[in-house]
Amino acid sequence: MQAKKRAKSPLTQLGSTMRVLRPYPNVFAFYDGRIEGQRAYSEDRNWLDDGAYVLGIATYAIVEGKEALVYDTHISLPHARLIREALIAAGVEKFRVVMSHWHTDHVAGNEVFADCEIIANSLTEKALREHRTEYEDGGRDPAIKPLVMPTRLFEKDLMLKIGDTVVELRQADIHSHDGTVMLLPQSKLLFAGDTLEDAITYVAEPERLEAHLADLERMSGWVFDRILPNHGAAEVIEAGGYDRRLVDATRRYVEKLMRCRAQPGLAQQDLKTFTGEDLASGAIRYFSPYEAVHRRNVEAVAGRSHA
Repeated sequence: MQAKKRAKSPLTQLGSTMRVLRPYPNVFAFYDGRIEGQRAYSEDRNWLDDGAYVLGIATYAIVEGKEALVYDTHISLPHARLIREALIAAGVEKFRVVMSHWHTDHVAGNEVFADCEIIANSLTEKALREHRTEYEDGGRDPAIKPLVMPTRLFEKDLMLKIGDTVVELRQADIHSHDGTVMLLPQSKLLFAGDTLEDAITYVAEPERLEAHLADLERMSGWVFDRILPNHGAAEVIEAGGYDRRLVDATRRYVEKLMRCRAQPGLAQQDLKTFTGEDLASGAIRYFSPYEAVHRRNVEAVAGRSHA
């Protein structure tokens, strides 16, 4: 099926609208998108715009002295180059990369860090290997070629140190079966990747919602105060991130999605109605492009095509 045409929007030069935010003294957030009426790659539907730029996307770096731990390499090579340049300007000489999961908008810049250690859990490496041809040969538009693979694998969890900062990598089966989140126990800060998202989770694996709920429950038992997701509002990220209510809001949304299978009336609700409780409490913020994400989620969970 051909991609649906849409009204023309001005295309930005890749990376030209990226902002460098500093939510904490040792944390860089590289944020792009959520700019009304703007797209970055194509007027036609594509993963870069519709799955990332339009919704807003941040990747992160923890910096201690001359070392940086980069959490995802962003949506394009120009973005990744700007990230590396900004960190070098801050005095960084040694880079390591942690991959949050295998999806395109988190791995597209890997080539810029091909000379560095790239860390992922074994499920992420397996998914990338299985989808490598699709990524490199244009099965996903834009193509990611070459797709640079992880160089160090772990199972379940791994502890790293950046200077004196302890970083715990933990696997989480939320949004994607291969998620890796980063927990900083000293500062009680969680880098959530796509496991948590404002306003709502993007359902990539509808057949795994029960597993996602189980890991959301497990995550709720961890010790942290603030959350930095890859998709969220720039002003919240810049101010230090979301509070723990985002975990419960995500859990409630997934539970309600699952009820749509048996409650057709619930499936007809728009995003504002569907998430009214958490919008009212301030746990999440309304952003109109997520209406399309919500409709896609409902259709995916109900087993209908959303092509």
